[in-house]
Amino acid sequence: MERSVPQYLPPNPYAKSSLNLPETTASRPPLVSSVEFDAIHDQASSPALKRDDFGRDFVWGASTAAYQIEGAHKGYGKGESIWDAFSRMPGKIKDRSTGDVACDFYHRFPQDLALLRFLNLGAFRFSLSWSRLFPQGRGPINQQGVAFYQRVIDACLALGIQPWVTLYHWDLPQALENQGGWANRDVLGWFAEYVDFATRTYGDRVKHWMVLNEPTVFTAAGYMLGIHAPGRWGFNNFLPAAHHAALCQAEGGRIAKANVPDAEIGTTLSFTPIEPCDENKPRHVAAAGRLDAVYNRFFLEASLGMGYPYETVSGLRDVDRYFREGDEQRLPFDFDFIGVQNYTRELASFSPLNPLVWAEPVPAEKRGVDTTAMKWEVYPEGLYQILKKVSRYPGVKKVYVTENGAAFPDTVQNGRVVDARRVQFFHDYLAQVRRAKREGAKVDGYFAWSLMDNFEWAEGYQPRFGLVHVDFQTQQRIVKESGHWFRQFLRVDA
Repeated sequence: MERSVPQYLPPNPYAKSSLNLPETTASRPPLVSSVEFDAIHDQASSPALKRDDFGRDFVWGASTAAYQIEGAHKGYGKGESIWDAFSRMPGKIKDRSTGDVACDFYHRFPQDLALLRFLNLGAFRFSLSWSRLFPQGRGPINQQGVAFYQRVIDACLALGIQPWVTLYHWDLPQALENQGGWANRDVLGWFAEYVDFATRTYGDRVKHWMVLNEPTVFTAAGYMLGIHAPGRWGFNNFLPAAHHAALCQAEGGRIAKANVPDAEIGTTLSFTPIEPCDENKPRHVAAAGRLDAVYNRFFLEASLGMGYPYETVSGLRDVDRYFREGDEQRLPFDFDFIGVQNYTRELASFSPLNPLVWAEPVPAEKRGVDTTAMKWEVYPEGLYQILKKVSRYPGVKKVYVTENGAAFPDTVQNGRVVDARRVQFFHDYLAQVRRAKREGAKVDGYFAWSLMDNFEWAEGYQPRFGLVHVDFQTQQRIVKESGHWFRQFLRVDA
C-alpha cells in the first residue's frame, strides 16, 4: 500500500504540475518489466541479485547534500556559504550555474520524500546547511532553518523513512571562511558549537549521524587545488585544513555520542582503489602507495588512533607544525560505523609535479576503459576491494556504503528516462557488495548517489547522477528506469 505525504506538511503549489509521481496504483508510470529486470541479470556474469541476499536488516537508501538540492539561498534567514560565494566567482563553475535554486528541495521536500518511498528506499541521507542554522557560522540561530529541518525529519518518519543526517557536507558559512575557514584552528570551537546544537535539537528523532563528508576531498580540492570552494590553494592551506578537519571529525563524534547516546555515529570517507600504472616499475608502485596514503588512509587511520601515514608520505610531516599539545589524543574516536564512498579507481604514475606525493593519476580516458560522464572508470570490483580493506581494520565496527553511483547521459523518450547504463552500473556494483558481504566484510547498508539529479559542484548541472530526472527549468521530476529498477529490486514480495 502506498503511503501519502502527511497532510500537516506545507502544501506544494507545484505538486500536480511538476511531479511525475503516481498517486494511485492504476496511474503509475510503467515499471521496469519483469522481463527487462531479468534481462539485466542474464547479461551479468554474477548470479541474479535478490534483496534477500543482503539480509533483512540491510539498509537501503539514497543520499543528497544540502547545497546540491535545497535552493532557497536567499531569504528564510539563511546566511551565505562558501559555495554561494564560490559559484559566483568567474570561471569556477563549468556551466556558470549556481545552487541558488538547484532542485528547490526547500519547497518540494514532501513530494521528493514521497518519491523516495515510491522507490522502496527506507533511508534518506541528507545534510544540514550550517549557514541555514547559523547564518554567521556561530552565535544567533535562524529559527526558520531549525523549523525547516524539523519538518524534513518529521516527514521522513511519517513515511517510515529513516533520516540519516550529515553534519558537514562542504558548505562552510562564508563568515567563518572570512576568518580563515578550515585552515584556522578556531574552526574546532565553531564546529563544536554547531554540532552540539544540531545533535541536541534533532537527536530525539535522528538516530544515524555522520560527522563529515569526504574530508579528503573538501580539504584537498578546496584548500590545495582551488577547484572547489573556497578556492584556496597551496600546502600551507591544505595541511592545517586537513589536520583541523581530522580533529573536528573526532570531536564531532564525541559531542554527537554524548548528546545522542542511543544513536549510531559515523563519518563518511571517499575511498578509491589505487594501483600502479606499471607494477613492474618500482617508482610507479611507490607512487601508488603514496596516493593511497593520502586518498584512503589519512582520515581513517587518524580516527582509529594510528596517526597520519608519515612513513609512506614524508611530506605529511609538515602537519606537525600545526599540532598542539594533546592533539595526538584528540584525533581518535571510536565511531560506530564508517561510511564508504566509492565511484571509481585510479592508476598512479610517478610525477615530479606534485611534491607532496610525487604522483598523479593516469586519466581513465587515456587507458581505453569504460567511463562515466565524469570520465571516471567504471570498475565494480573496486568497491569490493575497498569494503574488504576497510573491514580488515580492527577498529572498524561496521561499514555502510553511503555513496555510490554514476553520471551518464539520460534520454527522455515519451515521458520516460532511459538510462540502461546506470541500471547496469548499480547491478554490477551491488553484486560486488554482495560478494564482499558473503566473504565477511562488515557492510550493512547501501545508499545510491543520488536520489535525484542536482548541482554537481564545479561541474554544474551537466552531470546527472539521480535515480530521478530533474528538469531544472520546470522542476519536473521523472523517475528514471534506474529508479524503477531499484523499486522492483527492493520489493519485499519480489
